[in-house]
Amino acid sequence: MAKQNRTILITGCSSGIGLEAARLLRGRNWRVFASARKESDVEVLKEQGFEAFLLDYEDPDSIRETAEAVLSLCDGKLDALFNNGAYAVPGALEDMPVDALRTLFEANFIGWHDLTQRVIPAMRTAGGGRIAQCSSVLGFVALKYRGAYTASKFALEGYTDTLRQELKGSGIHVSLIEPGPIDTRFTPNALAQFDKWIGPEGLERSEHRKTYEKRRIRMEAGEPGPFKLPSSAVVKRLIHAVEAKRPKARYFVTVPTSVMAVAKRVLPTSLMDRLCIRAADAEE
Repeated sequence: MAKQNRTILITGCSSGIGLEAARLLRGRNWRVFASARKESDVEVLKEQGFEAFLLDYEDPDSIRETAEAVLSLCDGKLDALFNNGAYAVPGALEDMPVDALRTLFEANFIGWHDLTQRVIPAMRTAGGGRIAQCSSVLGFVALKYRGAYTASKFALEGYTDTLRQELKGSGIHVSLIEPGPIDTRFTPNALAQFDKWIGPEGLERSEHRKTYEKRRIRMEAGEPGPFKLPSSAVVKRLIHAVEAKRPKARYFVTVPTSVMAVAKRVLPTSLMDRLCIRAADAEE
């Protein structure tokens, strides 16, 4: 791709990884189409000089309208897509309402497919493009009380691996970015989702009540972990994924992600389970 006038659509730009990606790529001469799921955040992005759009993965109309608007503005030549916005509903799977899981999958997986499917034809016509998916260490390693989010990210990983194979030879490169702990608003947002879907009534009848109470104290304290990195660490990998001549299929971000990737390959399932249980218990 040429070094000038490259175009990228980024989702989840209200804060964190998406906002940092929009800022840093704009500084690298990309034409950034930034999106957020709330109109108030879209207005803030516009005030910061971005071409900003409303895109809520749970709202198919907003996905269609923004995809059409962006492709029109760049004359059908979108160089890159960064799927980024996602959230967690923490809690044991036995406590997870079915509607919570359906809604989360719409936001973390189905909506991503909807948007991705809409830009691929334009990239094929242009002869190439880049699709980067923000996954997680929880896309290939499962931890207790994160089952809903983990399931959505496991689905994303399988989807992306398949898409990469199907697009081979098209000029469209597909990459997974797999962060570990990143300093964003992810934890406060997760607590809000817990209150929304499980709440006091679910907490009262849960077999995991004591664990939830301990975890909430730690999460509300917001203590920085020893391996937590800023959003710029993720964007560094994104830049390689969308600019490098030979982008990688996977980018690990943070020490825990790299360690878990090795452990996943070499440990038998029983030992891997013990490692993951111990890691989750250490946070209580």
